[in-house]
Amino acid sequence: MPAIKLLECSRCKETVSAETPQTLCPKCKGAFYVRYDLTPLRGAGARDAVVQGAATSPWPGMWRYRSVLPTVEPLTLGEGWTPMLRSRRHPGVFLKEEGANPTGSFKARGLALAVTMARHYGLHKLAVPSAGNAAGALAAYAAAAGIEAHIFMPRDVPFANYVEAVAYGAHVTLVNGLISDCGRMVAERKDAEGWFDVSTLKEPFRVEGKKTMGYELVEQLGWEYPEAVFYPTGGGVGLIGMWKAFGELEELGWVRPGKRPRMIAVQSAGCAPMARAFDSGAEATETWENASTFASGLRVPKPYGDSIMLEILRESGGVALAIPDEQILDSLKDWASNEGVFLSPEGAAATAAYDQLIAAGSLKPTDRVVLFNTGSGLKYTDVTAAAMHLERPAQAV
Repeated sequence: MPAIKLLECSRCKETVSAETPQTLCPKCKGAFYVRYDLTPLRGAGARDAVVQGAATSPWPGMWRYRSVLPTVEPLTLGEGWTPMLRSRRHPGVFLKEEGANPTGSFKARGLALAVTMARHYGLHKLAVPSAGNAAGALAAYAAAAGIEAHIFMPRDVPFANYVEAVAYGAHVTLVNGLISDCGRMVAERKDAEGWFDVSTLKEPFRVEGKKTMGYELVEQLGWEYPEAVFYPTGGGVGLIGMWKAFGELEELGWVRPGKRPRMIAVQSAGCAPMARAFDSGAEATETWENASTFASGLRVPKPYGDSIMLEILRESGGVALAIPDEQILDSLKDWASNEGVFLSPEGAAATAAYDQLIAAGSLKPTDRVVLFNTGSGLKYTDVTAAAMHLERPAQAV
């Protein structure tokens, strides 16, 4: 396992030590990337050791990649190594089922590593603004670590997000507003309250947890890249993390040579700052006013890592798409009734986006692609039922 070499700013390339907890770059407020000396891990032998090591562990999960993660004792609830489901109808489609993670979403990966490092640093109070699933993940891992969790989330998040955070013993504040309002509250209070802010890209280790999705999808496809990756994009940590993983995989020589996947950022038409910025050729987003979508994880009016993501999309030959909620709901019902998979609304945005690019001729049906279902549809039963105009029958037989 590698020791952390340094933290490097994603904007100005300033470097700092990882010996103490870090948030944003002190020079430009850019997000930090964790950098390692990967030289001893290069080659097929080190890659094969990943597979061999996982075979001897009761549940390695994402920690099968400990050789490219910080040298710490993991705090794990069984996150990672989620199924790669092949579509029954689309020959080139693989669905990465992140709903199989603890707390039912991909957020478990990033928060598992962030809380692991918080415990390593001896932190006692963590705070996060959340559009829903990050709240449950932080609450769960903080409970396992014996660390206080302070969570701020919009009042109208799916009810399951609120219930689980309270059940895990977190301090939960519901806000009449959006995640941006929640983030402002955390920023205003964190110094006085003694909270360490684990917001999206405000600390370096959520990216490290999310990068394991990139390692996983490549390993599960036989150490080869797919043609494209469809990623529901709110804050976008996973998209950024996977792109970091691809760079590391190439440095290590663990992936078969070839063009990196086209990265497809998928948003709801009711909150699509990334799609608007991409289409206009902008280098950053503008705040999306009056954001509204039942895909609550996509309701992020201005993602902090917008410039990083736009650069990735353009470098990869990808695109950012805005999908209307009506099409998201139709795709959700289609995959449930024809594939046996109850997608989250965010995941259904990815499947709807795939249909759109196939119809436009931007992809061939035989192109091998990975679609991310970022959470279990069961966590969204209240908002999905409302979108379907579905109510519990007053009488039963």
